[in-house]
Amino acid sequence: MLVYGPSGAGKKTRVLAVLREMFGPGVEKIKLETRTMKAGSSTLELTMLSSNYHIELTPSDAKHHDRVVVQDVIKEMASSHALDVSGAGGGAAGMFGKAADAAADPADAEAKAAAGAGRAKCRFKVLVLNEVDSLTKDAQHALRRTMEKYASSCRLVLIAQSTTKVIDPLKSRCLLVRVPSPTIGEITSVLQSICRKEGNLSLPDALAERIAVASDRNLRRAILSLEATKVAQFPFADAQQVAAPDWEVFVKSMARDIVQEQTPQRLLKTRTKLYELLTNCIPPDVIIRKLCKELLGSLDQDMKNDTIKLAAYYEHRIHSGSKPILHLEAFVAQFMAKYKQWSMQFMFDGF
Repeated sequence: MLVYGPSGAGKKTRVLAVLREMFGPGVEKIKLETRTMKAGSSTLELTMLSSNYHIELTPSDAKHHDRVVVQDVIKEMASSHALDVSGAGGGAAGMFGKAADAAADPADAEAKAAAGAGRAKCRFKVLVLNEVDSLTKDAQHALRRTMEKYASSCRLVLIAQSTTKVIDPLKSRCLLVRVPSPTIGEITSVLQSICRKEGNLSLPDALAERIAVASDRNLRRAILSLEATKVAQFPFADAQQVAAPDWEVFVKSMARDIVQEQTPQRLLKTRTKLYELLTNCIPPDVIIRKLCKELLGSLDQDMKNDTIKLAAYYEHRIHSGSKPILHLEAFVAQFMAKYKQWSMQFMFDGF
């Protein structure tokens, strides 16, 4: 199954709901584990969430070794014993074949009994892979081959933001489930519910709607904006300004600096700011998209088209390369050169 939709659409929540329906409440007893893997001469450390019924990980964290991660994890899951959540025979198989005796833990026994009531036996385990659209093409082809080989003992749930970066052979072997972004009304309702549970706070409907609109229908971002807005001013007011994330304010100021001056000194300062964004864990593809969007506000249509092409080109280079700072800086340098040429031509045409 391939679950896709925009960021903040609650894809993981829906996947967890499906797993709970299949296996019962025991699927929510999740533990955090770190797995060490060998990829040639390199040693990889992957963080994953696991229960007695499923494993969740992000193979794209391994960068250029994601193919090895995908193959090894599926092989080890498939080589372990099959699950029997009906209570008719055997315990639930744990992570990578380490059996967990449900009788030794009353909570697990209760979860197993609840799962077995009215449910058929699920003799397979589930692997949830996040950010599948960020996998390399080699990793996606390896995933397609491996999922076919071990289909009888292992089921995969793939989560992505878009299917455009997922290869067609992989999509054709999955059930595609699109999860749309929540509506403005749904986000407003959630914000009002949060305020009631946090001490019956009074949130004006107009402010809640503006927070929902500013979040671009991203529920996670809307909740964070609500928290930041409360810190900025409380009690809430109808005309209160919605607090924007610090990194977005930082990118806006960087875009203004780029448009104001196109010199090597300004490029060097911009490189330092890009480094600061990266060290604060802002993804490079998010940086280049936001920066491109801010730059478009001061351009004409022809220059807008060229800037979008540049951003798309260097975003692709970011995914295929190993050092995002090089491609981010190259995008800024190329834009500076084109913008200076465009502004000079615009000035001469005016005369």
